[in-house]
Amino acid sequence: MDINAASVKQLRQQRGWTQQHLADACNISIRTIQRIEKGGSASNDTLQGLCAVFEVEQQVLRRVPHPEQHQLTTVSVYQQPGLLILAAGIGAFIGAAIMYLFLR
Repeated sequence: MDINAASVKQLRQQRGWTQQHLADACNISIRTIQRIEKGGSASNDTLQGLCAVFEVEQQVLRRVPHPEQHQLTTVSVYQQPGLLILAAGIGAFIGAAIMYLFLR
């Protein structure tokens, strides 16, 4: 699960805790805390542990993707006139071939 690294680090520093202190409080390794604060991901159990220790809801610690990350990466045929022409040409060829084969 993607964790908001900045939120975890900020909450930890606001309390004056070291990474080791947070790891001990959550009963996880310091390496896991280091990975989370560098922008990594964590298991759902780790997220729940962090939320319990910080006394926050999961939404506070989850990373929210930017809107531009939600955009489809595929190219629409309608956005590329060349692709639209190619698709129409292929469709016309297939249609003509089928008509020729069945109407002979």
